[in-house]
Amino acid sequence: MKHARVAYGGAIHAATEHSAGLLLADGRVLAEDAVVWLPPFEIGTVIALGLNYADHVKELSKELTLTSKDEPLAFLKSPGALIGHRGQTRRPADVKFMHYECELAVVIGRSAKNVKRENAMQHVAGYSVANDYAIRDYLENYYRPNLRVKNRDTCTVLGPWLVDAADVPNPHTLALRTFVNGVVTQQGHTSNMISDIPTLIEYLSSFMTLSAGDVILTGTPDGVVNVNVGDEVVTEIDGIGRLVNTIVGDTPFGR
Repeated sequence: MKHARVAYGGAIHAATEHSAGLLLADGRVLAEDAVVWLPPFEIGTVIALGLNYADHVKELSKELTLTSKDEPLAFLKSPGALIGHRGQTRRPADVKFMHYECELAVVIGRSAKNVKRENAMQHVAGYSVANDYAIRDYLENYYRPNLRVKNRDTCTVLGPWLVDAADVPNPHTLALRTFVNGVVTQQGHTSNMISDIPTLIEYLSSFMTLSAGDVILTGTPDGVVNVNVGDEVVTEIDGIGRLVNTIVGDTPFGR
């Protein structure tokens, strides 16, 4: 099943997919554009992975010093960085290169501590689509992604749906793609992850407790390009969802 959280009529509602848009828990059916979409679950800790697709590492090879012995590149985000489907992401006026990152988001369903990879998937509640923007101007290096790059307000779009894990038999067989103003600019496949989902859960749970509502952003493939104010960016993953986002400037944020 596909689950959502939306704001409508002064309240926050749980909703599920409906042929006409959304079915609220109270039985009302609403069009997709009649609500404000929120991240589809209560967000805990957000753990993001960098350089987790082989083709993306190759794309950035001239900028990297990376070896097969390196641990996964993981960093944290605050829940305040996240917005929902059809939301607006700010592009500061002073930046030259801001790009999207289409990512499979893995949502933890129950506490995980020192979990072995063979049991890791038992701790997954489901999956969502993430678009994790980065501003390359602010990047010091790929082993030190500072807060302005990866923890800015509105920089991480999540949704529209939380898809139950039971409805995704193999999350490592999914195609993902990005469209900018209707043109395909990025294509990839989750089979190209360097560290797969069980490996990531085993690694992360070896030194931190993962709790229900925590989300792991599993990285992006190659094909990231600059986006500008006014661009519509759509990130989609087969079987998970189609996530729409618009780039805006400073003015809507009072800057």
